[in-house]
Amino acid sequence: MKDINDIMPKVPNMKWGALMNKAPTNEKVEEMNKIFPSNGKWHTVFEEKESVTIDGKEIHKKDPTKWT
Repeated sequence: MKDINDIMPKVPNMKWGALMNKAPTNEKVEEMNKIFPSNGKWHTVFEEKESVTIDGKEIHKKDPTKWT
């Protein structure tokens, strides 16, 4: 399987890019600004009801009020 950065276009002065399955909200973009480094690379972000998959790594959504 090819790396997404081999396929997606190189955009001058791009901080980072994301291929997503849902349109991002302003809040989601601000959150991704904290996660992704400003290196001009593309990332895959697939959001489901109970989890988010970022670059092939699945993260389960949890209610912060129920964390121990």
